[in-house]
Amino acid sequence: MTSEVMAFAQTGHNLRSVTVTDLRSTSTPTTVARVGLLLREWRSARRMSQLDLSLEAGVSARHLSRVECGKAQPSREMVTRLADTLQMPLRERNALLSAAGYAPEYPETPLATPELARAQQAIEFIIEHQEPYPAFVLNRRWDVLMANRAAVRVTTFLLGRMGHSNMLRQFFDPNDLRSVVVNWNEVAGDLIRHLHDEIAAAPSDAKARALRDEILSYPGVPTRWHTREVGTQPPPLLTVEMRKGERALRFFSTITTFGTAHDVTLDEIRIECTFPADAETAAFCKGLADG
Repeated sequence: MTSEVMAFAQTGHNLRSVTVTDLRSTSTPTTVARVGLLLREWRSARRMSQLDLSLEAGVSARHLSRVECGKAQPSREMVTRLADTLQMPLRERNALLSAAGYAPEYPETPLATPELARAQQAIEFIIEHQEPYPAFVLNRRWDVLMANRAAVRVTTFLLGRMGHSNMLRQFFDPNDLRSVVVNWNEVAGDLIRHLHDEIAAAPSDAKARALRDEILSYPGVPTRWHTREVGTQPPPLLTVEMRKGERALRFFSTITTFGTAHDVTLDEIRIECTFPADAETAAFCKGLADG
């Protein structure tokens, strides 16, 4: 990997792979109540009744009701079936299993470890072949884990420096990319809509809520963005327009994810590749690369 790419790599989460066991720990009233609370939150987020969830998961409606009320302990198999039906991300599945008194099922392996070497090679291949256009690797909290050389060149041209290592902070901080985004209200409004949707889809993610509160505290953020707007229709394809002096740059993006991931790290990775929205932007990016 090039030095520019490595400059974006974070130190990781100091997490190790866990050995998955199927041992059931002793349940307590606290764990039983906690798993019930999580199930209610997720069922509410998915807008499912107890009957809907029980029918789709193939479990007893009476037993599900007792679990949610903290009066019954679900089996590991039941927790897994409910998580499948609720389409929970791997991190949240682990949290549900832990709340029910069971060992987590999915490891969270740092990307730089040998176990994920092939996956990291695939990521590097994608962002390097996106040249001369910017590409980023993000985690679920919008932290920039990696970026290609084009991303460094374009950001340095626009700002004269690198900014935040979190994409949401980049677009909400007036001293970062927000200062050069011409259609900021449209772009930032779309970003906060995505964040609200992610929080609604993962109601137990306290860190995502903290990030939302942080970016909403930046100056000039419309009050209406503090509330999730259900049913709003986003544009078919959002173009980000940035300007420095007389130079305007316009990009749209695609997002790539790993299919059928069985590791929390891979499940949460998003690879964002940007493409020029006009011939002038394409020519300028190629000129930066050649210069």
